[in-house]
Parts: sequence; C-alpha cells; structure tokens
Amino acid sequence: MAIVTGTASTSTTWRDVRKPLWPLALVVPVLPFLGFALWRGTGGALAWWLTPAVVFGAIPAVDLLIGDDRRNPPDAEFTRLQAAGYYRWLTYLWLPAQYAALVLCCAVWQRGGLGVAGAAGLIATVGVVNGIAINTAHELGHKRERAERWLSKVALAPTGYGHFYVEHNRGHHVRVATREDPASARLGESFWAFWPRTVRGSLRSAWRLETGRFRLRHRNPWTWRNDVLNAWAMTVLLFGALALAFGSGVLPFLLLQAVVGFSLLEAVNYLEHYGLARQRNAAGRYEKVDPRHSWNSDRIVTNVFLFQLQRHSDHHANPLRRYQTLRTFDSSPQLPAGYASMVVSALIPPLWHRLMDHRVLAHYGGDLSLANVHPRAEARLRTRLGSASRSAG
Repeated sequence: MAIVTGTASTSTTWRDVRKPLWPLALVVPVLPFLGFALWRGTGGALAWWLTPAVVFGAIPAVDLLIGDDRRNPPDAEFTRLQAAGYYRWLTYLWLPAQYAALVLCCAVWQRGGLGVAGAAGLIATVGVVNGIAINTAHELGHKRERAERWLSKVALAPTGYGHFYVEHNRGHHVRVATREDPASARLGESFWAFWPRTVRGSLRSAWRLETGRFRLRHRNPWTWRNDVLNAWAMTVLLFGALALAFGSGVLPFLLLQAVVGFSLLEAVNYLEHYGLARQRNAAGRYEKVDPRHSWNSDRIVTNVFLFQLQRHSDHHANPLRRYQTLRTFDSSPQLPAGYASMVVSALIPPLWHRLMDHRVLAHYGGDLSLANVHPRAEARLRTRLGSASRSAG
C-alpha cells in the first residue's frame, strides 16, 4: 500500500510527519548490542546474525508492507528545515554508536569461542553497521561546515574507505551516469563485475583528484593536508589503537569487516545509477545532471533508516541539501523496492537483470543507444530487445 499518492504540500498545512521517525536510523548501530545480549543469554552463535537479518530481512518486509510516501516539504519550509539542529544531531549521534559497536565486537572477537558461524556473523554484523555508516559519512561529507566534513572521515575510518570523501564529492558528482564514472554501473553489468571496476577505479580517481589539486598549486601532495592521506591515516590510527587494546589477533577481523562494509557501499552505488546515461549535447559536453539520471525509491521505511538517500536525484541536483529537505520527482525512474531489498537482488545477477534490465530499456523507450551499456552485454541485450519487439509485433 502507499501512504500518499500525491506530492504537493503547502506551508500552511505542512508538518514533518517523519520527525519522530528519524531517530529510528540509530537502530542499526544499536543492533550489535542486542545481538550481544542475545548471545550472552542463549550462547547461540546465530545471535550474531541478528543485525544482517534485521537489515536485509525485517526492514525490507516492513518496507513492503508500509509502502511509499511521496510527500515533499514545501519550498517555503526549506530554510527552516535546513537550519534545524535536530536533524543534524541525529547524524552526529550515529558515530559514537558506530564506534561503541565496533569496540564491543572487537572485545567479543578477542574472547574467541565463537565457532565459524558466530565469527562470520560477527564480521557481517560489524561490516553492515560500518557499511551503513558510510551513508552517514555521505550526508556529512557534502556539507560546508568543516566539523561535519571531518566527522565524515571519522565515519569512514572503520572501513578504510576514506578516499570516498574525495572521489564521491569531486569525482562521482561530476561524472555520474557517464562511462567515465567508476561508480556508475552499466546496463547488463553484474555487481560482481562492477565491484572490482569501481573499487579500483574509485581509488585511482580519488588519488588523481587530490594530487592534482596540490600540483595545480605547485605544492607537494605528500602532506597531512591531503584529504586521501589524512583519511587513510585515521584508519591506521584506529586499527592500531584497537590492536593495542585487544591484541594483533583483531586485525584480520577488522580487515574482513572493512571489506564487507565498503562492499555494501558499492552495492548501493551499483543500484543508484544502473544503466542510466547522460547524453552529449551539440558541443560534445554531457548534459546537466537531472532527476532522470538516478534511480529513486519512495519507500518510507528505508528512507528513514538511510536519511533519505533514496531521494537520490534531488541529492545529485542539490548536494548541499540536508536529508530532511530532499524531494521526490515524477521524472525520476523508480526502483521496484527500497535499497535494502535491491542490495540483496544485486548480489544475485539473474534476479537483478530480470528486475532491472527491462526497466532501463523502458526508461529509454527501448532505445538501447541512450543507455549506459556494458560492452560485453550489448549483443545479448540487442538480441533480447529484438526478440521483445518481434513478440510485440
């Protein structure tokens, strides 16, 4: 069911009905503590699978039941909403909860006796929390306030993905929905093919962007002012401190959870612009980014848990907008479900292509030349498109 089918609101009647719901975003970093309590109470290793089960099982189920909310805040409320401290403090609170969960789970890892299932669950638990924390880092990293930009790097440190701070803001937002963007997935490309391309490409891009910034000013990039280096240094210091506190045996755990965490980010990257392409204008330049270039979802539950990341089109058009002010647009292509469900689908390529490939083609009226197509999949897609056309005829 859908909560609301319309999008119009007026400032005289509008109120943020989600205001009491936004603290639910903090449930995710609290889940490891519930898993710990369940583990202590039962001794069962499956207790450490509580966090992944809630994030990728319970939340998608509730998301499906509650449905969409397409209401937008009226323009007259923008300044008030943007300035309200309540919303930003919720993002700040994510970080101490994230770090507390990380310390708790390091202590559990050090204690041992988890068995294979428990150890895997513990890695998945921390990886999911720190992966979703990258969304909080994303929200903070786009802001003008210096303190928030530094907090963004703090949230990225547990996954070792501090270069995202540079690449996302100055790389992805410039090249989104083009073949030059390593974080824009191509039609027909599986997540497992996308993963090495985006991980490698994003790292290279971040380093080139940041060193280029220094060389443009004729300065040495090997300095603590380099945003890639100082972000990575935070990870080194964090992992070093945790190794001193809990022993070097915690390092494999930290590395494995980091891979889970940044892979979750890349799964979200994969679905956000899958197959979408900006066209070149008469001057040979890419057209301006608009709502057609991002996949969106108006599912209210996952939007609350992800600080409205799913209103991704407005974010790309207005990256300085805080999450509570983001809007949905009729021209934005819509995902069939919220991000939590779509991430699971992305991990299963046949299911993903069955769900999404025809939606990309429909978005472009069946014109494959308008989409961002994976070269290895083009022949297969053209054959499929031709078969569909013959069937329709």
